[in-house]
Amino acid sequence: MARYIGPVCRQCRREGMKLYLKGERCHSEKCAIEKRNFVPGQHGKDRRAKIVGYGLQLREKQKVRRVYGVLEAQFRGAYDKAAKTKGITGDNLMSSLERRLDSVIYRMGFGTSRAQSRQIVGHGHIDVNGRKCNIPSAQVKQGDVISVRESSKNNPTILAARDATAHAPAPNWIDVDREGLKGRVTSLPQRSDLVQIQLNEQLIVELYSK
Repeated sequence: MARYIGPVCRQCRREGMKLYLKGERCHSEKCAIEKRNFVPGQHGKDRRAKIVGYGLQLREKQKVRRVYGVLEAQFRGAYDKAAKTKGITGDNLMSSLERRLDSVIYRMGFGTSRAQSRQIVGHGHIDVNGRKCNIPSAQVKQGDVISVRESSKNNPTILAARDATAHAPAPNWIDVDREGLKGRVTSLPQRSDLVQIQLNEQLIVELYSK
């Protein structure tokens, strides 16, 4: 599966806010937003035009895509499924993205960023209900037990991530055993449980409803 491999700090600058794409660096003075909080590019400092209408909707969609690290086709597929599911489309979409396995590993604190968590899953370090799963986009369900494989419990990257994220509380919908490197999905995520940044998913629904 293709993925974005360019400079991620550029993405934060394009959206004008921290998207927390580089883990602990985002919490330090090295964060690009702290130094250069303007749109990237030759004329970035001169872009002061007010964004309205379609522009607002597009920026909100791009922001969510970048937070979860998904490409346009994946995102559109997630939206189409959310639109067909009973309930509020925007809430369904955000819940679906949050329940991706790479996002769950990040939220459990076993990766300092979603990109690192995606790599951990892709390298085969994770079990779901006792069976190896190396698909970052796999959807977890209520009752699922997600754990680091026995052979990977001494992996320095995972242990370093766990220690680096010790200050971050686990989400309400996951019961995390940090010492045992495992967790259980106790409920489906609610809108109030999602993401660290301010998002308006209704703008995304309006964009795709045209």
